[in-house]
Amino acid sequence: MFQSLKETDSQTYNFIQQEQRRQREELQMIPSENYASRAVLAPLSTVLCNKYSEGYPGRRYYRGNKIIDGLEELTIDRVKKLFSSEYANVQPLSGTQANIAVYLAFLKPGDKILSMELSAGGHFSHGYAINFTGQFYQLASYGVNRGTEQLDYDEIQKIAEREQPKLIIAGASAYPRIIDFSRFAQIARSVKAFLMADIAHIAGLVAAGEHPSPVPMADVVTLTTHKTLRGPRGGVILASRKYARQLDKAVFPGGVQGGPHNHVHAAKAVCFKEAAFSQFKDYARQIIKNSQQLAADLLEKNYRLVSGGTDNHLLLIDLRNKGIDGCEASLALEKAGIIVNKNMIPFDPGTPKRPSGIRLGTPALTTRGMKEKDMEQIVGWFNEVLENIQNEKRLTQIKNEIKKYAEKFPLPGV
Repeated sequence: MFQSLKETDSQTYNFIQQEQRRQREELQMIPSENYASRAVLAPLSTVLCNKYSEGYPGRRYYRGNKIIDGLEELTIDRVKKLFSSEYANVQPLSGTQANIAVYLAFLKPGDKILSMELSAGGHFSHGYAINFTGQFYQLASYGVNRGTEQLDYDEIQKIAEREQPKLIIAGASAYPRIIDFSRFAQIARSVKAFLMADIAHIAGLVAAGEHPSPVPMADVVTLTTHKTLRGPRGGVILASRKYARQLDKAVFPGGVQGGPHNHVHAAKAVCFKEAAFSQFKDYARQIIKNSQQLAADLLEKNYRLVSGGTDNHLLLIDLRNKGIDGCEASLALEKAGIIVNKNMIPFDPGTPKRPSGIRLGTPALTTRGMKEKDMEQIVGWFNEVLENIQNEKRLTQIKNEIKKYAEKFPLPGV
């Protein structure tokens, strides 16, 4: 297939080869990114992408969908079993679109959402001002305790009682600690609000039993199939079966997408099967071990970690004591072959464009087979980069060292 692409469109082929080489030679530490297996990648380049399948199994608007119906039902059955959920919709094209479908199903324009503020670790689809949610719904937010930089559930309770939201969102894109979904459920019930848990980042950890699951207590759960699940890019909605009709209608035809991507459904099905294997539980456990080792090694070198450490796959570094910001740090690290992202930290005096922190994690490194001892080596390079941020020669030397080191850890799916 790639030979055919090379012959037909050498430019596109070359871009793919360049990106494959970049991923192989660099250390991918953005916590929302991972590597899919060859089995997950395989269905994405098949004839499944040729079929239009608007609607749901047995209720399609197009003929010729008997096989696609079986595929989607298989995908649904696997994710329901994986997360012990009564209902699943596997059609959302992304986590954000899954979230939007939930809003359309449970809210009316002008209703109020209570969610984690962006600087504390929330996601823009949870009510960021320039996002769809900020334009159609009233927004209220909760943050973290200034002292612990962790969620203060008593304070969230007070905010919920004052704001009386219609929907409470539990979940984050940059929160390094365990989320108490049971406590969120109590808060939501006390103010008669719906509870949505967004587990996009931690879905793989939840599936493996390494983080408490919100499925038994939340009204609805959204997740992505990439990140810690190591699947294709896409979203999923889980819920009680009593919400099935309104959620299905919100995704299609009432949502922001038309026909589902059947080739992605197939890749999701493979991903869910892989996540049910015992090896995946070992993988999820190693993610956390690596993340906590990374945190310990960074603390030894006087880096200030938000909340003091991590319970999951990611951590946040406050760089103010190093005299640099997240932009400067992430750029220098990229030059040396370490890929992280700039990120706001709680109570950040900086801005989203020039925040005080960076976010990094271990899912992709762990997929490549790296363990705790490798984290020590990586922190050594990390620290040297930030101590030589203007030394282009040394950054290039480190990049070459990392390239050689990465060769010991083959890229999955290639």
